[in-house]
Amino acid sequence: MLAVLITLTPGRRNEFIDCQKAKVRIAVLLIMDVKTHWNTKLELLERAYRLREFTPKWLQNPTYSQYRLLFTTQDEWTIVKYVMEVLRPFRYWTLWMSKRHTVTLHHVITVYKDMFDHINGVMRALPKKKTRWKEDLFFAVKLARQKLSKYYAEVTRTTGLILISAHILEPFRKLRSFTKWDNGMDINSEDEKSYTTQYQEVFLKYVENEYCAKHRCVLVNKLETIPSSNLVPSSTAAASYQSSIDPYDSSSDGKEYLTPNNVAETTPGRSNRTARLLTATRLQLNSPPEAPKNWGQISPNLNDYHSDPMEISSTFWIPDITDWWRQQEETHSNYADLSNVARDIFSIIPHGVGVEASFSIG
Repeated sequence: MLAVLITLTPGRRNEFIDCQKAKVRIAVLLIMDVKTHWNTKLELLERAYRLREFTPKWLQNPTYSQYRLLFTTQDEWTIVKYVMEVLRPFRYWTLWMSKRHTVTLHHVITVYKDMFDHINGVMRALPKKKTRWKEDLFFAVKLARQKLSKYYAEVTRTTGLILISAHILEPFRKLRSFTKWDNGMDINSEDEKSYTTQYQEVFLKYVENEYCAKHRCVLVNKLETIPSSNLVPSSTAAASYQSSIDPYDSSSDGKEYLTPNNVAETTPGRSNRTARLLTATRLQLNSPPEAPKNWGQISPNLNDYHSDPMEISSTFWIPDITDWWRQQEETHSNYADLSNVARDIFSIIPHGVGVEASFSIG
């Protein structure tokens, strides 16, 4: 309300700027919320907090005495500061993901986990306080969590598979994050219901269905019935998986194909390629993460939430996973055959994935 009153006329704006001239080099105005623009509520609060010593001076003008009820007390500024701390991680991640100067798809899972962890932490802290404003803030944060959960629920089986595959194909983490989740829940990462084991099976099944099956198929005269178990894994991870491309789809050339499980012959070249790809996939799943030459900053520190991620992203993007996979292909390393899978997955822009698209239009 105060922002509207101050910016209502040129004269009022000039008076407010005059209040600042003795103490600041560049005077600014309060800003108003824009519903169609991300993070404007936080920007509004930060600007108001920054100018908190100048608004009382403007209100001291007898002309604006009727507006003095809008004067913000010190206790109210404390509330504003607390709310800003709640909102800053969301601003950080939305700006960071929107930069898109390099591959970011493999960070989507950890970004959402970071946001959920942040909200849960706020919700654990607020019930301990019985003041009215903290009860109101708890209710607001609870609604925010419900909305974030709604966005995350937009993950389809295919989308979940893409996000899991991107995370596993990051050579400097691989399954490490999933193992940490298991440890945090006191689950053995080798247990069949652990995140690590389920996602290993999902990714291996994806490579087999989307890539290996196509290399193995041979021309036949008649299409036989394909067991459904070949398309969807039977483990509990099936909720996160569905083949986006049917490896048995023959609509592209009008001819019928069958997998080698039901025929007696296959070509040696295709068989060797399949074997190499499966070997590279299992090596990716079972070997420890690579050690990059320069780690850079993978996750933000608490102080970084106060900064524009554009200013610190030069170190955030190290190591470069696209460069690593390109080197594997060029040097014909043990991972060379898997580089095609990595290229396909990392070519997907995050805001084109279901969960990110819904977050963008929310």
